[in-house]
Amino acid sequence: MTPAFSADTLPPLPLVSVVVIGRNEGERLLHCLDAIERCDRSRCRLEVIYVDSNSSDGSPQRAAERGVRVLQVQPQRPSAALGRNAGWQAAQGEFVLFLDGDTELQPDFVSQALVTMEQSNVAICWGHRRESHPEQSWYVRVLDLDWIYPPGDTEFCGGDALMRRAVLQQVQGFDEQLIAGEEPEMCRRIRAAGHRIVHLDLPMTRHDLAVTTWSAYWRRAFRAGHAYAEVSARFRHSQDPLWLRESRRNLVHGTVLLAAPLLLLLIWVLLPVLWAMGLTAIGGSMALLLLARTARRCAWKSPDRSTCWLYAMHSHLQQIPILFGQLAQKWDARRGRRRQLIEYKAPTGM
Repeated sequence: MTPAFSADTLPPLPLVSVVVIGRNEGERLLHCLDAIERCDRSRCRLEVIYVDSNSSDGSPQRAAERGVRVLQVQPQRPSAALGRNAGWQAAQGEFVLFLDGDTELQPDFVSQALVTMEQSNVAICWGHRRESHPEQSWYVRVLDLDWIYPPGDTEFCGGDALMRRAVLQQVQGFDEQLIAGEEPEMCRRIRAAGHRIVHLDLPMTRHDLAVTTWSAYWRRAFRAGHAYAEVSARFRHSQDPLWLRESRRNLVHGTVLLAAPLLLLLIWVLLPVLWAMGLTAIGGSMALLLLARTARRCAWKSPDRSTCWLYAMHSHLQQIPILFGQLAQKWDARRGRRRQLIEYKAPTGM
């Protein structure tokens, strides 16, 4: 029997366009490009496109030296959405793998994710992103757990994901008006069009968060609050009110945390000492029980108990800068203003 395909007539492997976006990533970008070179290409061909958002550290030149196609965008209001759109619109591949410039791709992810993408109703596949240096600071140690999601169908993905280019065209890509939250917003439109988003139980990328100061931690959470407010307001009255519940919960949670010290002060000023001591002890016990419950709920993410307790503290502490981010977005919206990109990382040297 004659085979359907001879060695000379085998269909070409699918082309995957790797779109890397970055702004002043420095050495992190070079590590990202090196990792792409190590990618398993047994099931695909690759093209690599780097989209730079007006870096001042020589990133475009260094990427070009690696033989990477470089696109430069210099908008008045930079955003990850704008860079990603420029990348996939210039891409030639049937599939587009989006990466941030501070990530390192795991060698086997693309070849394994393409197997799942053989299901025609799957628009997006994504895997596990984990921190490459969790020992860098307690911030990175606990934020590493934020990346852990259970496998299966999900409502949205993060910035690193393999996507079907035809679906990106169908939904017209990312919303360039958003400075944060652009992936969940686009994923909402993709799900509404009848497509699936699948989180695979596979290592996908290593990430260099580089959050080592309180101010960087605050700005990152502040940006999340801005995204909650802007995206939830857009879909408030729809049948799929994305992030509305989360934004409302944060408004209550953050306000309570801010009011707690004032309430404690009033208790000590207005009540007798024994009453104040008793109420303070009760409040402290309730706070400890709340932290214990949160630590227990996230135990599946890490076997280390101290990390789970730190993560519990983070889960509540971050509600304060998230609240301020929400309030800032609402204030800007009332005044008809749009905030510029909220950055939390310092540029690295090249």
